[in-house]
Amino acid sequence: MAQSTLSYFISLDRCFPPPFLGDTSRLALVPPPSSRSAPLPLRTWQPRCQGVGSLSWKERPVLPIIPTHNWSGAINSRPMQDVMLQDSRTDTRLKIFSGTANPQLSQEIACYLGLELGKIKIKRFADGEIYVQLQESVRGCDVFLLQPTCPPANENLMELLIMIDACRRASAKNITAVIPYFGYARADRKTQGRESIAAKLMANLITEAGANRVLALDLHSGQSMGYFDIPVDHVYGQPVILDYLASKIISADDFVVVSPDVGGVARARAFAKKLSDAPLAIVDKRRQDHNMSEVMNLIGDVRGKVAVMVDDMIDTAGTITNGAALLHKEGAREVYACCTHGVFSPPAIERLSGGLFQEVIITNTIPVREESYFPQLTILSVANLLGETIWRVHDDSSVSSIFR
Repeated sequence: MAQSTLSYFISLDRCFPPPFLGDTSRLALVPPPSSRSAPLPLRTWQPRCQGVGSLSWKERPVLPIIPTHNWSGAINSRPMQDVMLQDSRTDTRLKIFSGTANPQLSQEIACYLGLELGKIKIKRFADGEIYVQLQESVRGCDVFLLQPTCPPANENLMELLIMIDACRRASAKNITAVIPYFGYARADRKTQGRESIAAKLMANLITEAGANRVLALDLHSGQSMGYFDIPVDHVYGQPVILDYLASKIISADDFVVVSPDVGGVARARAFAKKLSDAPLAIVDKRRQDHNMSEVMNLIGDVRGKVAVMVDDMIDTAGTITNGAALLHKEGAREVYACCTHGVFSPPAIERLSGGLFQEVIITNTIPVREESYFPQLTILSVANLLGETIWRVHDDSSVSSIFR
């Protein structure tokens, strides 16, 4: 039986050079911006952190994917060369603090940047109230707070708000909330009378707490950016997943990209265009209730193809497993599930591990509990992607050029 491949490669107090997976001829390691002095040859950079051996799960090596396939031009550009050659003393103005929601990802990002995570004290009182104290000065600094609002969403959101408030009262120059997973994003409109638009409320809370900017990864819908009255940098996890799929020995002509519902067609179309302009199929479904769906029919041809189902998140996995069952019924050879955010609310694990999927590919925006691992699961790291974005925001460089 195949084992699950996990891409976590940094412990809480140390990190080591990420290895490669599959064909390495098209990938290059990018040195952390704070330690760049000159362009380096391919695969020669060693990070500042103390090196250790690769981790593994059930004796299978841990292998991350580095989203660098489209960064080479940007790294060799004149603005980026200027960044590489700048005085490292300016880095003292860049501070990164992590909440308790996903410290593993925060450590990976800090390692990519060649920085240490800022010292912060976060604790819960006996009655459940949250206490936050910064244990180093941030006066006049560019502060980035790393905290996904994943389950428990309310706890993690409140922690983020208090962290923002602590930085504001400590006279930070700029406060950027880095939210790899933005909870409540699905409540982005009114579909029935007397409903709330919770995504707008969350945006108001983050803004009023004192954040100057938000950096988010794969929001459920693009319109959520408009709910903020402060700048929002919206980055995409697609390059990470595309690099991983490119490492597989599968002919580009065999792929077909499938949207699990009509609402995800734009996302699937963009993914298909970058995956060798693969054909597109759409699963038509009717939702009976929240977290419940029923597949009706398939638009497109998947017979004899490797179907890649693309979505922004997997929650209870009802939509994607019903879609996979339909794809097998219509003659698909293999089915891959790809998403950025693995929420995995029960009974998602039972559904995903039931044999319908050749592989379930997610990223580490949300930490996955060890008891939730299953053989088909692959977790890819977005640390390099977020780390490069953080550096460009700090340096007032272009973010959109990462994805060109």
